[in-house]
Amino acid sequence: MFKKILVANRGEIAVRVIRTCMELGIKTVAVYSKADKGALHTQLADESICIGSGPGQDSYLNMERLITVAKETKADAIHPGYGFLSENVEFVRVCADNEITFIGPSVDAMSKMGAKDIALETVKSNGVPTVSGSNGIVPTKDDAEQVAKEIGFPVMVKAVAGGGGKGMRLAQEENELERAFEQARSEAEKSFGNPDVFIEKYIRNPRHVEVQVLADQHGNVVHFGERDCSIQRRHQKLVEEAPSPVVSKELRKKIGESAVGAAKSVHYEGVGTVEFLMDQDGEFYFMEMNTRIQVEHPVTEMITNVDLVKQQIRVAAGEELEYDQEDIEMSGWAIECRVNAEDPVNAFRPTPGTIQSFMVPGGYHVRVDTGVFSGAVIPPYYDSMVAKVIVKGASREEAIMRMKRALQETTIEGVATTIPFQLQLFDDPRFQNSDYDIHFIEEHGEELIKALEEKGGSNWMRNSS
Repeated sequence: MFKKILVANRGEIAVRVIRTCMELGIKTVAVYSKADKGALHTQLADESICIGSGPGQDSYLNMERLITVAKETKADAIHPGYGFLSENVEFVRVCADNEITFIGPSVDAMSKMGAKDIALETVKSNGVPTVSGSNGIVPTKDDAEQVAKEIGFPVMVKAVAGGGGKGMRLAQEENELERAFEQARSEAEKSFGNPDVFIEKYIRNPRHVEVQVLADQHGNVVHFGERDCSIQRRHQKLVEEAPSPVVSKELRKKIGESAVGAAKSVHYEGVGTVEFLMDQDGEFYFMEMNTRIQVEHPVTEMITNVDLVKQQIRVAAGEELEYDQEDIEMSGWAIECRVNAEDPVNAFRPTPGTIQSFMVPGGYHVRVDTGVFSGAVIPPYYDSMVAKVIVKGASREEAIMRMKRALQETTIEGVATTIPFQLQLFDDPRFQNSDYDIHFIEEHGEELIKALEEKGGSNWMRNSS
């Protein structure tokens, strides 16, 4: 087992990793930007070192500085968390060159799954269902037109690198394709330094269903069931739940086996998530694999009673899995809300600033993952997440009621948050009846916000500046 781990991240995921390391008896090194001086993760770690100024490229994305700190502090492993360098193949190589263990997959596995066109071809050749589309990169608009005509409109133009909805454009008809192609390439170049795109058939009104997998270095792979992440805004998830309300026991077995097959196809190691689009007939199609721990991993932990970060560290140290597939059982229902410092009634405008007062909810089966506290600052340089509120219930109905109670109990003063909007969502009969897909917020968000404004109740006042 590792003696010391450098946590190359910030916020709630850095806190999450440090806490697990403490339970494993592993020393930790926190790194921080000048904007994060005094942040919670720096207070919990055994050592804390400043690595640069506020912007990510000057601090958390500075590979050379991270490696220098790891060597100076004699850390034998680096945990990347999510975002930043967590899916950067070059960083994995640099870690290996310096004999520091990267807690994640190998260079080869990350390379194959990181480039979406290669990932699609890899899993397709191993029998995993995929959406019809181009055979790899589409270099010109003429090529794009040819592919689109072959598979039929509508089509989605997608960047081969990155994620988070960047470099994605929908073309409903032929006259929209050229603009979608150019916009996707331009955004991909700006976001990822790689303009390459591919084309897929667009699935109408799908749900976003993903499967958590865990693999060791000895060829063993298991899955922990699925999560439903269909409540999204601009491809950014707002609410996640496990299991999915539309996945039967038989379908769970089928989609789980496909996820395991996708991981085995690249000899995957560590935790990862295989993401699928599911149509209204229950047919599912591989979308991508996230080669890291995900923001929403707690809902899986809640229903399986497994510490995924602990397992991630153990397999990175060479240990074999503690589980066979038949050992993994799911019970109850879990829901997670990403509480962001954003103002819903002003187009979800980010609201960085100082948290004047922060009171977290408690009670039976309520969990809060956060990196902030009263007096903490939400800097403008990073994502706006303040906390994750996670609950578990015996049923979906109980989980919804428990989440509503937990959000109403949460007090955040000083910055506006998404809590009022999420409370309005949980009151919506369509959400309660599982009648939604990935376009729900896009199609009904204004309606929810209008109802929220009309209500103007105590929840809005309590959770806004």
